[in-house]
Amino acid sequence: MGRLNPFWRHPPSRDSFDFIIVGGGSAGCALARRLIDTKRFSVLLIEAGPSDWNPLFHVPAGFTKLTGSTYLWGYETSPQTHLKNKRVWYPQARVLGGGSSINAQLYTRGNRSDYDNWAANGCTGWSYKDVLPYFVKSEDNERYANKFHGQGGPLLISDVQPHTLTRAFARSAQQAGIPFNPDFNGQEQAGLGYYQVTNRKGRRSSASRCYLHPVKSSEHLSLLTSQHVEKIDIHKNRAIGVRLKGQTIQASKEVIVAAGAIGSPRLLMHSGVGPSNHLRHVGIETIIDMPGVGSNLHDHMDLFVVSECSGNYSFDRYKNPLFAAKAGVEFACFGSGILSSNICDGGGFWYTDDSQPAPDTQFHFLPGSGLEHGLKPIKNGVTLNSAWLRPTSRGVVRLKSNNPLANVHVDPNYWGDRADIKRSLASFRLARHIMSQDAFKPFISQEVAPGLTATTDEDLINYAARHAKTDYHPVGTCKMGDVDDSTTVVDAKLRVKDIEGLRVCDSSIMPQIISSNTNAATMMIAEKAADLIIRDHSH
Repeated sequence: MGRLNPFWRHPPSRDSFDFIIVGGGSAGCALARRLIDTKRFSVLLIEAGPSDWNPLFHVPAGFTKLTGSTYLWGYETSPQTHLKNKRVWYPQARVLGGGSSINAQLYTRGNRSDYDNWAANGCTGWSYKDVLPYFVKSEDNERYANKFHGQGGPLLISDVQPHTLTRAFARSAQQAGIPFNPDFNGQEQAGLGYYQVTNRKGRRSSASRCYLHPVKSSEHLSLLTSQHVEKIDIHKNRAIGVRLKGQTIQASKEVIVAAGAIGSPRLLMHSGVGPSNHLRHVGIETIIDMPGVGSNLHDHMDLFVVSECSGNYSFDRYKNPLFAAKAGVEFACFGSGILSSNICDGGGFWYTDDSQPAPDTQFHFLPGSGLEHGLKPIKNGVTLNSAWLRPTSRGVVRLKSNNPLANVHVDPNYWGDRADIKRSLASFRLARHIMSQDAFKPFISQEVAPGLTATTDEDLINYAARHAKTDYHPVGTCKMGDVDDSTTVVDAKLRVKDIEGLRVCDSSIMPQIISSNTNAATMMIAEKAADLIIRDHSH
């Protein structure tokens, strides 16, 4: 397996850089690497959280031990009006590598129609044919080498070894009329099967490990971890640097914000860029009145069905200390077993409505139970998560005060549009249908959550009000689009409107959420942004 990378950092030896990137997550790491590879620019990457020194970040199953840790921002939503005022736990990574250091490592890109819709709505250059080369460029794919997949890129993509229960899930889906799909990122997204993942040989392929660690000794890179940027310094409508512990570090070319769908609008607003009425309310002077900053927040909301196994079949058996010890030995000696698994190895995409132009539901199958926040664990079970992929509800991110260290107000406004309720319940019912097929009968004794007595819309809405959760895919709060649209924040080159030398590069720029997990697309955004930036500074 090799030795894990120790803690590392390069304190800046200067007070000015060509580029300052705020946020060392998936996008920040990928962007820094591509700028450094030119050997022409000095880059300072600043991450608010610590380095990814903890071995749990590199063990694929380690994320199950990190989701309640100090490596998160500690967000919780405001009371969700349409979920009977439920507050939803809203984990966002606070560590080098960002979400790629703590997520379930699923490698999915979305549907080609997602990107074609972006392009058709003012995001010139972001159609599927425009972005596919950047997905391919980023990949080192274990299985594929074709027009959809790459070899030799930084990101190590591998196949899973499906669990026995995951194989039963794939058969059950076929019995339910959903075909097996061997590649969700290829010619066709629709179907269920086994995910490819961002790990290899028992180690997580985080953006930090794949993009940043290989260049950690570069003279062009300076890295600061555990450092919170207070604001961007803007002078005469130009970003000139960032404020850190009351002092300014200057950027001679650009400041690039890559702090995520919550962190990026948060930093812009603290810098005086945002809705003027809101900034005035929290005591911040408005530099640019930009209503779109912090608006358009949306996310995939998850409803899950949990079933109890009729025997000791699932990963839940590793709750037993003896089995846990055995797993540790297996991983230490061979780099295999449950600790080398991403825990969520099966799933896919399908339709609840044949009139939809692309699959409208995603499934995540877990051969275990107890990972669902707030749900009482059972002795031995399996979980199937369902998510309606194209929500029309929109929420906001807002500041609570003018203190840069204070928490923020996060309101995804789940089910704010009643159409989302209908679609979410249809997705959940399809999940139940899959779990009821004959392929599962040798393994499952009964459904325990919500339980078969929950049949009506009202029953399921009440269940959602207790247990609905985020799919960890917030996007849209620094929306990309036509500069004449008052709801947009950045143009198609990711430049913040009306401010020179300032861009945003992360999932916050997505005008509409993609139809899948968002991590691969976030790194694609960084790959494309790097080309845009290098081209702009080619002279």
